[in-house]
Amino acid sequence: AMHNPVGRANYEPNSWGSGPREDPQRGFRSFADAEEGQKVRLRAESFADHYSQARQFFNSQTAPEQRHIAMALTFELSKVQAPAIRERMVAHLLNIDETLATQVADKLGIRNMPDPAETAIPPRDDLPPSPALSIIENGPDSFKGRKVGVLLSDGADTALFEQLRSAIETEGAVMEVIAPKVGGVEAADGTHIEARHMIDGCPSVLFDAVVLLLSEPGAELLVKEAAAKDFVSDAFAHCKFIGFTPGAAPLLAKAGVAADADEGLMRLDSAASANTFVQACRKLRLWAREAAVKL
Repeated sequence: AMHNPVGRANYEPNSWGSGPREDPQRGFRSFADAEEGQKVRLRAESFADHYSQARQFFNSQTAPEQRHIAMALTFELSKVQAPAIRERMVAHLLNIDETLATQVADKLGIRNMPDPAETAIPPRDDLPPSPALSIIENGPDSFKGRKVGVLLSDGADTALFEQLRSAIETEGAVMEVIAPKVGGVEAADGTHIEARHMIDGCPSVLFDAVVLLLSEPGAELLVKEAAAKDFVSDAFAHCKFIGFTPGAAPLLAKAGVAADADEGLMRLDSAASANTFVQACRKLRLWAREAAVKL
């Protein structure tokens, strides 16, 4: 009867000495049916090539995407308990791209590089990169459907807030307001602005870009709120575009983010600057920042 295998590994080969094994007596057998010739199960020689397609895919990625692949492999392999398995995977990566394998090995702390894994047939090196395989190369050309989180404080500039709202909605994006209290804030001209979220419970990971539309006294209060600091530092670490008013300087400083750190931090003080910010957000991320926030 069919049953689910138990144990640490349900595949073969594995390093644990247990798990499923082939059974020539009870397993699947091809039936030779003589019609115009013998029917056999035969695969093309290319089925033995396990690396060329992976090599072409990796070579087709942009530099940030290649870095993300290395980071993803490092993360997954860091959860593998057996060092021999980690080294074996690096041995396979050597057949795909030596730089990729070296980066992963370094992040895993593998001191001695293994030999490349044995191949059934040599991987091809004549497959050209395909731009169609890159997400970044084929990304959207607008910010439509994306979401901007606007952190407001008491004393915020109502006119700038409305200009920002107009720019975001014209782009087809969505704006959601975050405030110290979910009841909203009182702007500099006395206008009450409703909030959708309170800062303690609305991290910046929920948004594609963020804006710090703060008065200086409002920013000074938020400096004492750990969630507000994380809101800014996480957005910066995740390479998101950050718009800010001059009054937000204390919160930026508390989060360890310099106002002139890179082109992804944009000062907002007019309708024109709001439009420029939203247009910049079409890139979705400022990947050039990654080198400054990742080891």
